[in-house]
Amino acid sequence: MFRVTISGKFKELDEAGRAAVLAAGGAAFTEAGTFTHDGSVSAFTFRCQVPAGPEDGEDEAALGAMAALEAHGHAHEILRLAVTDMRDIKIRRKSRKQG
Repeated sequence: MFRVTISGKFKELDEAGRAAVLAAGGAAFTEAGTFTHDGSVSAFTFRCQVPAGPEDGEDEAALGAMAALEAHGHAHEILRLAVTDMRDIKIRRKSRKQG
């Protein structure tokens, strides 16, 4: 599983587009993607979760996230893109002290 964060700016977002972005708001990583945005709904952060196949890398994850962003149908400019491969994340469990 990959988590991809895309920062960007909307281009000429109309009222229907603003309403759609507000409806897709949230900070969770989902396959459809969620938006957080500035007060004027011109700059955004898009969070997307992309399933990972055994041979998939960051490039495939980035393309999948960009496709999810495109599916929302809002004209935009991408400023930054970051990919985290969740397969590389190690969970450190707290050890219990015996006493």
